[in-house]
Amino acid sequence: MLSRAQRTPFGEWWWTVDRLTLAAVGALMIAGVVLSLAASPPVAGRLGLDPFYFVDRHILFLFPTIAVMLGVSFLTPRQIRRLALLVFAASVLLAAITPYFGPEIKGARRWIVILGVNIQSSEFLKPAFVVLIAWLFGESARRPEMPTNAIALSLLLIVVALLVMQPDFGQTMLVTLVWSALFFMAGMRLIWVFGLAGIAGVGLTVAYYTVPHVARRIQRFLDPASGDTFNIDLATDSFVRGGWFGMGPGEGTIKRILPEGHTDFVFAVAAEEFGVALCLVLVALFAFIVIRSLLRALRNEDPFTRFAATGLSILFGTQAAINLAVNVHLIPAKGMTLPFISYGGSSMISLAYGMGMLLALTRQQPQVAMLKPRMRSLAVAENPA
Repeated sequence: MLSRAQRTPFGEWWWTVDRLTLAAVGALMIAGVVLSLAASPPVAGRLGLDPFYFVDRHILFLFPTIAVMLGVSFLTPRQIRRLALLVFAASVLLAAITPYFGPEIKGARRWIVILGVNIQSSEFLKPAFVVLIAWLFGESARRPEMPTNAIALSLLLIVVALLVMQPDFGQTMLVTLVWSALFFMAGMRLIWVFGLAGIAGVGLTVAYYTVPHVARRIQRFLDPASGDTFNIDLATDSFVRGGWFGMGPGEGTIKRILPEGHTDFVFAVAAEEFGVALCLVLVALFAFIVIRSLLRALRNEDPFTRFAATGLSILFGTQAAINLAVNVHLIPAKGMTLPFISYGGSSMISLAYGMGMLLALTRQQPQVAMLKPRMRSLAVAENPA
């Protein structure tokens, strides 16, 4: 057992980190392994791979995932800002060259191969971008003379342009929503709300008329008879077949024909084999992590820490909500992973990076501001002259 009196780096980390959030993330990782065992063997079989190919890689990805999350959670806010700047710069560079050198998959170029490893730069771009925006909005409260809002808007336009080039409209929508939430927290005026909403509407309209696969997805969502809705039909049917408690581990049948059952639609596989009860548990874990992190962020008096922790919480929760909404056919398909559960190395490691920063920023800090006045009063009492 660790004593609070132990002043080792690990001892200080253990007694200040949010252990309940850490446990909830661990539970999601365990659920990811279990659901990978359930969902990925049929996909591997259809691709002519070893049945446990994706399972083995999913477990293998967990080692760097855990290492990154725990390592980043030891950092100070200053170190987090510096690391975010480096990650953002590297991600922007990779995102800029991905449309030219990345392989085309389903009409998009979102991955680039470096030393035999597939990297999706947009996954790492998101958490670093959120921290930098939080840094700017935090500085706007301290230094009103700085053009922080203009710089933040410029960074958003750069990121949006890079994502649209791939194209990746799901990630574009995600980062825009988080940016808007932080901008609102920073005191955005009402005219900006209507302006951003209008720009978003124009962007969606342009994407609808210029990008064929975006138009097809929206049309299929609004009118299922207008095109192939095979994936969505199977996903929604899995909830009906599974009922409250599921058909049992390994007993599901929809996963055998669901093309992306180990990534975008792993939640549907969970519904069929383990039932709605497990799905509600997963939703509760995501909600617990987001709500608890938001509450701890709001209690922090440092503007940067408050903005960054809030932004990372919203990023994590919104990504999960988008994936869940797609599985139950509430929104058009976005191709977005379910955090720590869907298969994907870039997704898991980038989520670990974001969660590590969130754990670091929500660690309990010593109440230095309260101690200093008390120490001064004691000094005056001891030396009245």
